[in-house]
Amino acid sequence: MKFYYNTAPNPMKVALFLEEAGLDYEPIPIDSRQGAQFNPDYLAINPNAKSPSLVDGDVTIFDSNAILLYLGEKSGQFMPENTEKARGQLFSWLMFIATGIGPYSGQAVHFQHHAPEKLPYAINRYVFEAERHYDILDDQLSKGKYMLGERYTIVDMCVWGWARLLPFVLGEGELDKRINLHRLVEEINERPAAKQALTIKDRYGHIFKTEMDAEAKGFMFPQNARLSPEN
Repeated sequence: MKFYYNTAPNPMKVALFLEEAGLDYEPIPIDSRQGAQFNPDYLAINPNAKSPSLVDGDVTIFDSNAILLYLGEKSGQFMPENTEKARGQLFSWLMFIATGIGPYSGQAVHFQHHAPEKLPYAINRYVFEAERHYDILDDQLSKGKYMLGERYTIVDMCVWGWARLLPFVLGEGELDKRINLHRLVEEINERPAAKQALTIKDRYGHIFKTEMDAEAKGFMFPQNARLSPEN
């Protein structure tokens, strides 16, 4: 099983599952600041040029939530009860995270920290929606120990991938004031598998580029090339 990863929130969800489930995998770094996502060999696996991706024999999957659902069903681990009601909740929360938490968190980070111009409207729009989405998670976690009740599942792993970075997404203190979400993040952080997942780049020796220089910005934000006076 080949796991194409970097240390962003979405790949880290999958790293957590792989460690929790004790699955054998080959980690292959995709260094987005060096443009590895645009390598033709990688594009053949992931036409969206993002990370993570998973290749399991002749099966290729390139969305983090899809990967977790595939691995959960294949291994039979960290899934809810096999009832229509439980599966309805599973699919609903997975899609909520995929279409809400991830995109709004990513855009909130982008417009606050990386956009070439500080646009108050864009910052307000995405921060407001990110706050609203995380409040929904916090409310759900007030009803039970985990997102789907009393069983730790792939949904909690999805939440952890993003929520552990809430201070960067929304600001210091934002995780602390969402006490139920904070509780879940702290619990998962203490799990041996999470500690292993967080050291993946150190354990396998890849040094990811950390400088956000002109080359890295070109790979990370290719849309900005359209703003150049030459174009």
